[in-house]
Amino acid sequence: MTATASSVVPPPRFTDEEVRKILGDLKNVELTIAGDAAEVQRLLPEVDVIFGSVTPEMLKAARNLRWLQATEAGVDRLLFPELIESPVVMTNMARVFAPAIAETAIGMLLVLARGFQRYFFPQFQQKHWELRRDLVEVSGMTMGIVGLGGIGLATAEKAHYGFGMRILATDAKAMPKPRIVEALREPEWLMEMVPQVDVLVCAAPATAQTGKMFNETVFRAMKKTAYFLNLSRGSLVDSAALAKALHEGWIAGAGVDVADVEPAPKDHPFWGAPNLVTTCHSSGFSPERQVRLVELLTENLRRYASGLPLLNVVDKVRGY
Repeated sequence: MTATASSVVPPPRFTDEEVRKILGDLKNVELTIAGDAAEVQRLLPEVDVIFGSVTPEMLKAARNLRWLQATEAGVDRLLFPELIESPVVMTNMARVFAPAIAETAIGMLLVLARGFQRYFFPQFQQKHWELRRDLVEVSGMTMGIVGLGGIGLATAEKAHYGFGMRILATDAKAMPKPRIVEALREPEWLMEMVPQVDVLVCAAPATAQTGKMFNETVFRAMKKTAYFLNLSRGSLVDSAALAKALHEGWIAGAGVDVADVEPAPKDHPFWGAPNLVTTCHSSGFSPERQVRLVELLTENLRRYASGLPLLNVVDKVRGY
C-alpha cells in the first residue's frame, strides 16, 4: 500500500492507469492507495510492502513489512534507528529525478556565467538597457562534482557532452570511473580538487559525515572566478559561510536549490546575497519525473514478486 509519515513527504498518489501499469500481469499482488490515516492504520498489520515512508509507530504496527520503497532519492529524513536496525529492505528513487536536476544545475550555471542574475534580470525589471561585456563562457571549464551518484553523473554528462567540460569527482562509494570523468577519487581528495575547478557541484547525500562539509575553508580555497552549485541537501552547506563568500567576493557566484531550513525564513543568510540563484527545492520536478517513478516501482514490484534482487537498495547504516 501507499503510506506516508506526513511530516516528511506528501502521500504518493497514482491514477487508475498508473495502478494498472504498476500491477501489470502480477497475479498475487494487491495495491491499496490509502485514502486517509485511518485506512493506513487498519492495513499496516497486513502489508508486505509500503511505497512512501513510515514513522517508528507505523513500523511497529507493520509486523509483516518486508520492503519500503521511498518516494525520494535522498532518504536522510526518512531513516530512524528502529528502521535502520530492522530487516526491512529500503529502496529509493536514485536517478529518477536526476535528469531534471542536472538541467537545473546547468541552467543555474548559465544564468550566473552569462550575467542574467547580476545584470539583465534587474535591468529588465527597471526597464533599463546597459551593455555588459564582463561575461563568461562555460565551455571548456573544469567541473568538480562531490557525489557521483545519479545527480552527479547526469550533471557530468550534460557538462561534458554539452559544453566540453573537464570533469573531476569524489565519491565515498567504490565504483568504476566513467569514461567522461578524468579523475574520480575518495572524499579526502576534496581540498586538492577544489582549487582546480571552475564549477564546484554538491551532489552528495546527507549523512553524519557530510554535514556542513562545504564551509568557509572550502569556499576560501575556490578560485575567485569559480561557481558553487548545491542540488543535494541544505545541511551539507554552511549557509552563513556561503553568503559571506558571495558578499566578500571569494567566489563568483552560486546556485542553490536547497537550504538548511526550508522554507528559508526571512532572516536567512541567502536573502540579499549577491550573484546567488535560488530555487525552492524544485529542481527535480517535471512531468517525466512521474513516468520514471512509476517505471521504477513497476520494475521493483515485478522483481519483488519474482524473488529477484531489487533496484536502488539503500545501505541504511551509511544512509544512501
